[in-house]
Amino acid sequence: MRRHSLFALLLVLVAGAVYGGNALATPPSALTNVPLARGTNVSHGTIPLQFGADIAMAQITVAPGGSSGWHSHLGGAIIVVKQGSLTVYSAVGNKCETTTYSAGQAFIERPGEIDDVLNTSTSPYVLLVTFPRVPQGGSTRTDEPDPGTCPGI
Repeated sequence: MRRHSLFALLLVLVAGAVYGGNALATPPSALTNVPLARGTNVSHGTIPLQFGADIAMAQITVAPGGSSGWHSHLGGAIIVVKQGSLTVYSAVGNKCETTTYSAGQAFIERPGEIDDVLNTSTSPYVLLVTFPRVPQGGSTRTDEPDPGTCPGI
């Protein structure tokens, strides 16, 4: 009986953690993600990519006032700003770091880095993004809860 009670308690705790993590996630707003291409790495090149992992590409457009929501990328992301400007809010330890990028610039989101990308301008921004090291068939992003490091966003 005691073993069944402990198992039931463990099951409730795990379910609560999974539900709680999803409930606290901050989804994107006014964001359109258009997948452009996806392929599985079958080469043995010198760029450190895991054999068998997917590489995905997308065009992401965010309207004025929109945001990516707090998120991370398991394999990171390589981003080129095609149009407009955006501000990246990153949770670095217990601090908030902000960086603004505009058309013609590129930047990298490192694997597991948690950030929120906002459009505070009056026109949409358009990004061309490459996601390396995506698990086969998996998502290119993970919604994350607000880390509380950047109050007001």
